[in-house]
Amino acid sequence: MSKNYEKVKRLYNTEAWPLNWVQDAVNRWITAAEYQEITGKEYEKE
Repeated sequence: MSKNYEKVKRLYNTEAWPLNWVQDAVNRWITAAEYQEITGKEYEKE
């Protein structure tokens, strides 16, 4: 699990972070697989 996984999950679940911010965190703070766990959506690179 990435170092910032719990932080990103908490921020997303409390609606402090919108979905696009979680997308921006992929490969910086979290992995694509963790993105899917947090959001329930498959990560699609823009």
